[in-house]
Amino acid sequence: MSNNGEARDTALVQSVDRAVAVLELLARNGEAGITEIAAELGVHKSSASRLVYTLQARDLVEQDGERGPFRIGLGMLRFAGAVTGQLDYVRVGGPVCTELADRLGETVNIAILDSGVALNVSQARGSSAVAAQNWVGQRTPLHATSSGKVLLAAASADDQDRLLSGDLEPCAPRTITDPVKLRCVLQRTAEDGFATCMEELEAGLHAVAVPVFGSHGDVVAAISAAGPAYRLSQKRMPEIVEELRVASRDLSVRMGHSVL
Repeated sequence: MSNNGEARDTALVQSVDRAVAVLELLARNGEAGITEIAAELGVHKSSASRLVYTLQARDLVEQDGERGPFRIGLGMLRFAGAVTGQLDYVRVGGPVCTELADRLGETVNIAILDSGVALNVSQARGSSAVAAQNWVGQRTPLHATSSGKVLLAAASADDQDRLLSGDLEPCAPRTITDPVKLRCVLQRTAEDGFATCMEELEAGLHAVAVPVFGSHGDVVAAISAAGPAYRLSQKRMPEIVEELRVASRDLSVRMGHSVL
């Protein structure tokens, strides 16, 4: 890369960093004028003005009148709305996860569908959990997890085609990488109302998940229990599934679903 290209990239990164600093300042203080913003950034007022007016053009900041101070704009709601659902699962789902993990002694997770993967948004570890793995914020493949299969099974046929259009990467020796076989598993998941993962994500790890329903009756998340294969055995699965369904009904009601 030429020196000009490197300088341009450095300037772009610096501009992004300064834009974030402006938003943080306004979030912290409520409002600020150009002079205060320039002082915070350590730049000339003309540079601060260009930056703020760029943010204003995107509705990320707004001005009180023509000469008034600037504050956070309504455009920020676009970003807030993108994480509202995740925050709801953390706030509402946390107690449900903790209670279930205490009863089962295993690790309990809530996951949502996010850009073609299962995003884990809440977790609780039971007394018997041996792994210290924190799955919160982790993105796991749909085809290799119990939660992912539940979310895939609830997706429309078009969405399933899109999500399964690429190669299914193996995560462990037992990962299902055959699309035809996986579609049969998804059909059975939809019929049974639960999905299992038997050493498909990690060797020695078993998991089972059931759907969580939203206010419109659609599947909005999956709640799962995971543990070592020797303890979360096939024989114990019916018991775990029933416990998960009780927790799912509780969480679904809290998320606005009407359970008849």
